[in-house]
Amino acid sequence: MIIKVCGMRDADNIRAVEALGIDCMGFIFWPKSARYVGSKPAYLPQNCLRAGVFVDAAPEDIAAAAESFGLDVIQLHGSESPGQITQIRELTAARKLRFVKSISIMSAEDLGVTADYESVCDAFLFDTKGKLPGGNGQQFDWSVLDSYNGSLPFLLSGGISPDDAERIKAFRAPKCIGIDLNSRFETAPGLKNVPALKSFIEIIRNNE
Repeated sequence: MIIKVCGMRDADNIRAVEALGIDCMGFIFWPKSARYVGSKPAYLPQNCLRAGVFVDAAPEDIAAAAESFGLDVIQLHGSESPGQITQIRELTAARKLRFVKSISIMSAEDLGVTADYESVCDAFLFDTKGKLPGGNGQQFDWSVLDSYNGSLPFLLSGGISPDDAERIKAFRAPKCIGIDLNSRFETAPGLKNVPALKSFIEIIRNNE
């Protein structure tokens, strides 16, 4: 199972979280986010993928961030159209980036839009529909995902907390390849609780 930790920006915290053996670390480039990475941290992870999270950003800004941060993954949380994603792909083609489209979920009907993105993305991230594009700290009913019949894999997101380790281990969905952890593992916005993450990851990966 892929474990992604999102909303990072403090160099020491980045080092500590990376040392837990996670697969991907996310950096939020949306200025309105409490976890906005306004400047490049003094340290960036070397042993896991780097994901950039964007909300309706200009393709040129995404390309610049991808170059500056050495991104491997572009995660789009806004109202980006398939055509706009194709434009970003073309602009960043030299980097061979992977593209993840976040889909806000409340009911099975919300899954309907995934078909439009299957030809331009590599995976989806299913997050809770809320006031913000992400980081709301709330969960949706995971059983809604029983209705997902798309061809792309997905990451489960939305308010996953340290208390959800056993639920995650028991969760079954053919296309689920991992989880995205953020606000419920924080001591402050952008600062992760490393002991809580460590315990959670140990449970998840025990007998995986």
